Amino acid sequence: MNLLNKVIIVIIFTVAVYSTFIITSDITTISEKISNIEIEFFIIIGIFVTLGWLILFARWHLLLKNSNISIPIKSSFLVYMSGFALSMIPGEAGDLIKVQILKNKFNVSRSKTSGIIFSEWLYTAIGLISLSLTGVIFFELGGQIAIIFLILLISLISLIKSKKLFFKFSKLVSKIKYLSKFTKNIEESYNVIQESTKGKIAIISILLSLSFWILESILVYFIIKKFGINQVEMFELISMYASAIILGFISFLPLGTGVVEISLASFLNQKGIELSISFSIIIVIRLLTRWYPVMIGFIAIKKMMSQSNK
Repeated sequence: MNLLNKVIIVIIFTVAVYSTFIITSDITTISEKISNIEIEFFIIIGIFVTLGWLILFARWHLLLKNSNISIPIKSSFLVYMSGFALSMIPGEAGDLIKVQILKNKFNVSRSKTSGIIFSEWLYTAIGLISLSLTGVIFFELGGQIAIIFLILLISLISLIKSKKLFFKFSKLVSKIKYLSKFTKNIEESYNVIQESTKGKIAIISILLSLSFWILESILVYFIIKKFGINQVEMFELISMYASAIILGFISFLPLGTGVVEISLASFLNQKGIELSISFSIIIVIRLLTRWYPVMIGFIAIKKMMSQSNK
């Protein structure tokens, strides 16, 4: 199945899921609330979403520099943003488009940049699980979810710290046709991951990851408050949101579609918020935080292609 067919299937799947949510939602109430929101609010949301991109881009560019990959900062930004376009591909494998672009445009080996992508995934997981762990205090179920995935994260870190285990894992991954070309020269990928996950670069990357997820969680909190939901405290919401994203991530569905929405709606329902209201608000949140970046990602790819044709 080619990439275009996969994208079409993902779009059809997403429309079907969101249509189901909309049918079960209180559209009248939500429409009234949206119509009463000032346009300035959505502009502010857009600014905060963009700030989140800049935080993640800073992490990406630092990881490139740490691996002695030097490309112009403008091109680096476009490459990073291009990764959002295919973030809808299950399991976040769409991030690997950045590897292909760097290979085609700057002749950087796939094995080297694959190690950077793996490091990004690791730091994303650390940020999410750290926030979800606040649920031990503020949201019991979130804490339980985080503890389970903390154990898995420790196992993952053990995997990358053991060269023998890492090579065995890579051999299994290489059997997947789509990923096989990214797992050549495993030695180089392993060395990049090692250099990307220790010392000063590790501390900075973890802090940037935490900053991004805290910023996005606060953004979600203010969106919910704007829709008149006052039953949830900020720290509760941060844990709920992080837990829902984690569950969506491991579902391997496109952007966790369906799983994230249902999980977060269920968490909010425990606080006395009707599911019909929750689904409506969560769709707005997901469109702003996940599907808006996908659209920008395709614009970035087009921009990269136009530069290549000059």
